[in-house]
Amino acid sequence: MKIDWDVPIEVDDGLVLRADVFRPDAGGRYPVILTYGPYAKGLAFQDGYPSAWQRMVAEHPDVAYGSSNLYQSWEVVDPEKWVPEGYACVRVDSRGCGRSPGFVDPFSPRETKDFYQCIEWAGVQPWSNGKVGLNGISYFGTNQWHVASLQPPHLAAICVWEGMADWYRDGTHHGGIVNTFWANWYDMQVKSVQYGLGERGPKSRANGKWVCGDETLSDAELAKNRCSFGDEIVAHPLDDDYHKARSPVWDRITVPLLTTANWGGQGLHPRGNFEGFVRSKSKDKWLEAHGIEHWTHFYTDYGRKLQLRFFDHFLKGKGDWKNQPKVQLQIRHTDRFVERHENEWPLARTKWTRMYLQGSTLGNSPGREGTVSFDAMGDGVTFISEPLEKETEITGPIACKLKVSSSTEDADLFLILRVFTPDLREVTFMGAIDPHTPIAQGWLRASHRKLDKKLSTEYRPYHCHDERQLLSKNEIVSLDIEILPTCLVIPAGHRIALSVRGRDYEWQKSTGAKLSNFKNELLGCGPFLHNEPRDRPAAVFSGKTTLHLDENSYVLLPVIPSK
Repeated sequence: MKIDWDVPIEVDDGLVLRADVFRPDAGGRYPVILTYGPYAKGLAFQDGYPSAWQRMVAEHPDVAYGSSNLYQSWEVVDPEKWVPEGYACVRVDSRGCGRSPGFVDPFSPRETKDFYQCIEWAGVQPWSNGKVGLNGISYFGTNQWHVASLQPPHLAAICVWEGMADWYRDGTHHGGIVNTFWANWYDMQVKSVQYGLGERGPKSRANGKWVCGDETLSDAELAKNRCSFGDEIVAHPLDDDYHKARSPVWDRITVPLLTTANWGGQGLHPRGNFEGFVRSKSKDKWLEAHGIEHWTHFYTDYGRKLQLRFFDHFLKGKGDWKNQPKVQLQIRHTDRFVERHENEWPLARTKWTRMYLQGSTLGNSPGREGTVSFDAMGDGVTFISEPLEKETEITGPIACKLKVSSSTEDADLFLILRVFTPDLREVTFMGAIDPHTPIAQGWLRASHRKLDKKLSTEYRPYHCHDERQLLSKNEIVSLDIEILPTCLVIPAGHRIALSVRGRDYEWQKSTGAKLSNFKNELLGCGPFLHNEPRDRPAAVFSGKTTLHLDENSYVLLPVIPSK
């Protein structure tokens, strides 16, 4: 293949972004697969994310097979596998990162404008057939929702692989509670590849260039060239203009799309993919959902061939994608995944089933009224069912109704849907990040209980997050809590449980599980924690929380009848 390093792309304010272009050596015009993001196009996957790379290639040898792996980079396509299929692959370093100068402001409107202009640049190059597709994981998926809202003329299709959408609900504030992931992510994955690190940064194993530009700036100069990301998030506790400017406009997303979710990505990546499938206005849209690590299936033959069929259809007008069912699910069992095709989401045949909180149990009918209290920042209480009489599948979104009071003016609720074996060992899974994830999670700050009545459904409450409705001491309020979509076929004899907690779930107090690109030990929630002291001051959140149990205390489960 032919490689053009550091191709200049000048945007409207005069800044020059840098892109690497990989294309067939034979000449001609080809459809484009483009990415724009902050992880430094010259940084090899193996160098930047060694623990993730080693695990992936050890367990999935098809990822490394058939490639020198010299051009593998984090969360973008391997050009050695795409260029031979007749594609030009373009990687753009986003403003202020890698070899592109400028001010770093992740997911900002300025970045989205840059992305739009990169798409339009790629669409008119002499090696381009005029059709640009977007493909990539996480950041490289999330910003696809944003730029698709602007409707670039040369944008022909998007593949959003585990990409959140709503900056507030999916990303920074789960149920109104600050998610500290972003401040830590900024330190570990963005500042570490900021433009201007120059000779203090890594070298590309592909071309020997400094990954973070040829200019070497001081720490003070670097700090001036980036936003204070974590502080900005904390400074915007409601879903205000800051968040809306970094979220998609669903009515304006009309491009053909493939959106893929991860059952185990509860802290970041399933919700936006399901919302995008349901709420976008694209007439040509498909949903896929899978398990295991966040990055793996994008690179396996399973994922790559799915992407290729999609882009072949919309960028080349060839192949069999027109026969692809609208929904492809890897149905999760306790020991395997089984592929199944469906026609819609949520599944039309879902039997919405209430399981009531009663005493310390989950039952099929309401129990006697009562109360349960717990430390408002503690481990909470768990309600557990009798053993299931038969194998039961739950696949879809989940909701919970609770009546709550607090000894202070607010309370944070952390809801964990769990499954236990007949001998009461918890069933956990390799999640998107964490090796011991529960079945599903949901969150809500009581003062954020206000619902958007137009967007809410019984199975997916949608909160406005536009004002705080503080509680009076011991005032009883009703909460509708969104628990993110999940999937599991639960064996007969197992039990379903719901934990209502005052802090993040922990599988164990210590696991020894770490990844090179995250700060914290992985205890069950991965890096998606809610421990920002400025957001959860002890004076407000360390009192007592009381659940008031009656017929309006239940979890609504999406039970799928066996065919």
